[in-house]
Amino acid sequence: MADLVEGATGLEAAERIARHDLARLNYPPANWVPERFGPDGKRVLDVLVVGAGMCGQTAGWNLLREGIRNIRVIERNGHRREGPWNTTARMPILRSPKHLTGPDLGVPSLTFRAWYEAQHGSEGWEQLYKVKRLDWLDYLLWVRQVVDLPVENGVALEHVEPAGKFLKATLSTGEAIRVRKLVLASGRDGSGGFKWPRFPSFDPDGPKRAGRIFHTLEEIDFSRFVGKRIGVLGVLATAIDNAATALEAGAREAICYARRPHLPQVNKSKGASFPGFQRGQGMLDDDWRWQIYTYMLSAGSPPPHESVLRAQKLPGFSFRFAEPWLDVVIESDGVTVKTTKATKRFDVVLMGTGFDVDMSRRPELASFASNIKLWGDTRAPEEAKANVEAALYPYLGPGFELMEKEPGRTPLLSNIHLFNWGSILSHGALAGDIPGLFVGSPRLVQAISHSLFRADVAQHAENMFNQEDPELEPTDYFVPRERRSGTL
Repeated sequence: MADLVEGATGLEAAERIARHDLARLNYPPANWVPERFGPDGKRVLDVLVVGAGMCGQTAGWNLLREGIRNIRVIERNGHRREGPWNTTARMPILRSPKHLTGPDLGVPSLTFRAWYEAQHGSEGWEQLYKVKRLDWLDYLLWVRQVVDLPVENGVALEHVEPAGKFLKATLSTGEAIRVRKLVLASGRDGSGGFKWPRFPSFDPDGPKRAGRIFHTLEEIDFSRFVGKRIGVLGVLATAIDNAATALEAGAREAICYARRPHLPQVNKSKGASFPGFQRGQGMLDDDWRWQIYTYMLSAGSPPPHESVLRAQKLPGFSFRFAEPWLDVVIESDGVTVKTTKATKRFDVVLMGTGFDVDMSRRPELASFASNIKLWGDTRAPEEAKANVEAALYPYLGPGFELMEKEPGRTPLLSNIHLFNWGSILSHGALAGDIPGLFVGSPRLVQAISHSLFRADVAQHAENMFNQEDPELEPTDYFVPRERRSGTL
């Protein structure tokens, strides 16, 4: 190994070691998927991956590792703006423990630890508490570079529709391409959109919102809040991190409001973060999956103690528990918030209300949305009514594929794989949380591999029948094909 890294240090040496390990693993293997051509004579793309954040990147290089190489990975944002890390995430460190793996796909030299130790040594690793947010972004981009995954930044999926035997994907560049499989790795809001609370006087789509009310998942220029008084709806991680970011940028006050009487105290997801649960939850029957994740959704999750400690030490920060908002009124010089206890005036309001899972909100899926099977379609009406949020989650097949509500009406729907947060009720947290990737990505890619193989099994069998390998030619026992008996 010494000769491999001779003259190199730090990340350069780490990259050489990782590339050598990949070569030992025969990465990338040759493409085995037979070519398909559309009616225009152009080659059909085998897989289009939409999104090059943590999930899309991992899925893309896992496809290459499987020998599925006729793929494209597109990302609507520019370089270094993939995922939330450098855009809407506002915590200094990740919530996850530093030792978690996932984007490495089991290659030790591609783990975050290998990347970090290459720069800070073993002692630095031991001293590290948790991963800095932008370090995680740098690490992901390093993995992408080492595995030679091509990503097209600044390209978005506008629309997908059936086109004969294939899907037709229209991109923001104006290009229309035929694809066999589509992977939607489009992030936390990729199965719906921002969740906006409903108030009598508030229209989230109205022009008056600009500059006065922001969703915490939007990109925000916090420098505009210097000296401002801010009301925040929500007391979970994103709400608190946004409030702290505003105060650190010079805001005068930030008050976080909640309906509940205190913060959630227990992170129930920790009880589901081990290999047996991660592998097994998606294999359970519908009753168990519904029971587990309706409970998880209703239980909520406490904000990380690091986020609370960050906020509570800042002058101007406070919580208001058991004080729901009744109305929000935007005015020329601020925002009036009416609660169950008082009427308050703020310069700016932040809505830390998360995101919806609602496939009908995804414009790119408009051709299929009405026939996407949902979990509410599988439950008794009283169960769906009692769990309205869970009922809207898509009911996915074993390979993260969308399923038809009415079989046969949209037969190409199962060629669309949902590898984002909308998959959680069907498969658990395998397409959004770091520790789930080591189960989720292989499950997704193996399903795509199986489907592509089945579609061309006659050709693969014919190739096998016609295989000619003159293994014995150097020996005295070689028999030319025309002189052989039997099938060999």
